[in-house]
Amino acid sequence: MADSHHGNHGNPHLRVVPHPQPLLQVDGVSLEYRTPTRVVRATHRVSFDVHASDRFVLLGPSGCGKSTLLKAVAGFVPPAEGEIRLEGQRVQAPGPDRIVVFQEFDQLPPWKTVRQNVMFPLRQARGLSKAEAGDVAMHFLGKVGLAGFADAYPHTLSGGMKQRVAIARALATRPKVLLMDEPFAALDALTRRRMQEELLALWDEAAFTLLFVTHSIEEALVVGSRILLLSPHPGRVRAELNSHQFSLASQGSAEFQQAAQRIHAMLFDTPEETGATTGPAPGRTHHAATH
Repeated sequence: MADSHHGNHGNPHLRVVPHPQPLLQVDGVSLEYRTPTRVVRATHRVSFDVHASDRFVLLGPSGCGKSTLLKAVAGFVPPAEGEIRLEGQRVQAPGPDRIVVFQEFDQLPPWKTVRQNVMFPLRQARGLSKAEAGDVAMHFLGKVGLAGFADAYPHTLSGGMKQRVAIARALATRPKVLLMDEPFAALDALTRRRMQEELLALWDEAAFTLLFVTHSIEEALVVGSRILLLSPHPGRVRAELNSHQFSLASQGSAEFQQAAQRIHAMLFDTPEETGATTGPAPGRTHHAATH
């Protein structure tokens, strides 16, 4: 193997492999909203990069601006400061390359069947024929175990089943980034765990890029390969962690509990106590291990 100091001059078989460009870049983004009496800052100069096939989690307490940040990535909320870029292009409006799955169960038009709900964006955004859209819809309903409910209407489904339809609809459009805003928060604990398992199984198969919002430390450790910690209001970056080593089977282990406790301290203790950064420094975040 060639000495790395020599470079690749004169040898056409050696080349420098560049670091891959992030798929999504959030660069110094501050978000604000108006109340009748004042302007409230939701996030302050938040920066992070999401690479293709990342399972990137925004974790923080209620009111830290994580859902607003997701809406900004989706193109629904313009930044007051900073910039969001997808494949190097500034995000300025919603688009089919970023699909959101929300927490609420009423995100499916009730007058459409399950199959029609999944078909609709395929015909609108991707221009597929009715037959093509129907085939794709059935493929993804099969992936989430709902092919047998294709002709059912949303009001006949449980909360977990409705979220499965929403996930199938989102994945069927093949977005560049799948955005999920606390999608399992309103489910009971057993259904929530099952949905986490199913989401990870879908990712194992397709390796899509996921930006996932949660206030649950345990869910963040299981779902995320990378976790961004946001401070209480206004949301600032506390730290960015890798969480590759944990799975659903890890829950309850001593290592998992220690990681969860450490994250809790980093979220709620002062920066001096944890060593994590809260600074508004644009660009890169502080990285730490979770054990």
